[in-house]
Amino acid sequence: MSQAPLQSLLDLLDLEQIEENIFRGQSRAGVVPRVFGGQVAAQALVAAGRTVPEDRLAHSLHAYFLRVGDAGAPIVYTVDPMNDGRSFTTRRVVAVQHGQPIFALSASFQRYEEGLDHQAPMPPAPDPATLPTAEERLPSYGLDPDIVEKFLEARAAVDLRYVDDPPYGRYGQPREPHSQVWFRANGKLDDDPLLHVVLATYVSDMTLLDSILLAHGRGGWAVGDVVGASLDHAMWFHRPFRADEWLLYDQESPSSSGGRGLGQGRIYTRDGQLAISVIQEGVVRVPRTTPGSVTSR
Repeated sequence: MSQAPLQSLLDLLDLEQIEENIFRGQSRAGVVPRVFGGQVAAQALVAAGRTVPEDRLAHSLHAYFLRVGDAGAPIVYTVDPMNDGRSFTTRRVVAVQHGQPIFALSASFQRYEEGLDHQAPMPPAPDPATLPTAEERLPSYGLDPDIVEKFLEARAAVDLRYVDDPPYGRYGQPREPHSQVWFRANGKLDDDPLLHVVLATYVSDMTLLDSILLAHGRGGWAVGDVVGASLDHAMWFHRPFRADEWLLYDQESPSSSGGRGLGQGRIYTRDGQLAISVIQEGVVRVPRTTPGSVTSR
């Protein structure tokens, strides 16, 4: 497979430094006509990572999505060097478009050290090689061809394979609020640890709210039976991993109420190492049918 889509994504995530601690990134639309949240989170992490010593590796991030991003305008990232300690470095990043903040992220980086070690075991999952690709699976669901094309284009840089049908593949009846996908970059990446963390951050926002939809038999944006947006996002990076090797993203939703839903996930390497923990809350609303009604955050 051509590495052109992956290179296009890497170019998108590569920021221009325009002043000390100030960076500029480009935008593009996701599967909906706005900036994909995973793109903003990944770019903000790139901005933070470029201001810390090379021996400090990202170990956590906490972020809020404040406004919808304009896919037709660049994004300016301002980094606040909050703390530089002996072992930990902390950065705060604000992403701005049209003079207004659209996203805020705090990220912490740590110098490597030995310590106590335990983890939750990897859950059972089929081998990714036995699962159909997105190109094989999506056309079988009877979705609008334009929607299928948008999904395939938005995810061309990543080989993402669902273990079971996604919400839009079999909707109408509630299922267990649990979803699994295998993913990896569609091509080889270099050895920079920050790059692999950034790619995983980008992908982590693609499917995490699926389990909320499954619990209620909803198909999501692809079929128009819910509207929503990410509200906040948190990640903890526990162990080394490569984003160009298979990673299992095991996701579930413990709760939804008040127009919001919570998704939580664990990302494992193929040999069973727990690499990342993820939690996200999002707006999940059933569209109003009243003429003239408007749904927003």
